[in-house]
Amino acid sequence: MANQVEGEGSGWRRRLWRYGPLAAWACFVLLASSSSFSASNTSRIIRPLLLWLFPDISEDSLNYVHFLIRKTAHFSEYALLALLAARAFRTSRREKLRRFWWLAAFALVACVSLLDEYHQSFLPSRTGTIYDSLLDMTGGAAALACAALWLARGRKKSRPR
Repeated sequence: MANQVEGEGSGWRRRLWRYGPLAAWACFVLLASSSSFSASNTSRIIRPLLLWLFPDISEDSLNYVHFLIRKTAHFSEYALLALLAARAFRTSRREKLRRFWWLAAFALVACVSLLDEYHQSFLPSRTGTIYDSLLDMTGGAAALACAALWLARGRKKSRPR
């Protein structure tokens, strides 16, 4: 009986270890779509930092770099979401999820991205746009492509010659 309870607990811990980081990051991504992370709010941090680093930066350059930082954040946060999804799905107990981990991970990235932009379309301080969703999905797809290449490379190295 003790072993059975121990096995159940370890299964629960394995699922938490597998899906916990993914769920936590997905929550952060959706929190980042709130008004707190609007361009006017992020400029309160980014602008002084850029002015400190580059005191002679023009206003146009400042706005452009702020824009690039925000778009890089879109790409990066969804790349990380995709990698966490890939990690979770590749180790799933469900065979189809393990087999099609890349498709499931990309579908999750696409759904979260579209939900994120849809949510932003209702906030006065944010702009929901399909272009940001496409950028998010590109970040996820790039990360998944890198993961697939990395895994294929590892399989190739482990084969006996």
